Amino acid sequence: MIRSIPMINTARLTLCAMRPEDFDRFSEIWASPDVVRHIGGQPRTRGESWDAFLRNAGHWQMTGFGQWAIVQQSTRQMIGQAGFFFTNRELGEDFDSFPEAAWIVSAMAQGQGLGYEAARAAHDWFDRIMPGPLVAIIDEDNVSSLRVAEKLGYDVLRQAEFKGTPVQLMRRNGPPNKV
Repeated sequence: MIRSIPMINTARLTLCAMRPEDFDRFSEIWASPDVVRHIGGQPRTRGESWDAFLRNAGHWQMTGFGQWAIVQQSTRQMIGQAGFFFTNRELGEDFDSFPEAAWIVSAMAQGQGLGYEAARAAHDWFDRIMPGPLVAIIDEDNVSSLRVAEKLGYDVLRQAEFKGTPVQLMRRNGPPNKV
């Protein structure tokens, strides 16, 4: 089964398929303590990054969705990733049964609204192509991601602990109501 990965443009970003030549940048982003401090806290090794990089490519092929590379148009540099995936975190049927959303941006791209811009574009695509519930897991101390999730229409499902870290399990039943 071969599926094409759509390209999405926003005012400042392009969301596109990750290519083999993106791996070095992908690995660099995931090796940054500033990026992972609220995502498990441990920088990824190059080998761990390679496994995640390949898993993402396979996810698109198997499910028709996955994570995009976030490329800043002004620099043409990959600054992060955003999108969706299935996982089994053993957090219960009310969480594990639904596609999970995630977004990250490199340390140099944080604080500029780029994560929200990318996540919103990805969610707009998902809402058109595969409408339905989405979930997210966010470290309780990750105020900026909690704010992004709220803007995207997520509500707290419940609090939990994941790998020793207090987290918010969040759920979005569809696009937020436009006022």
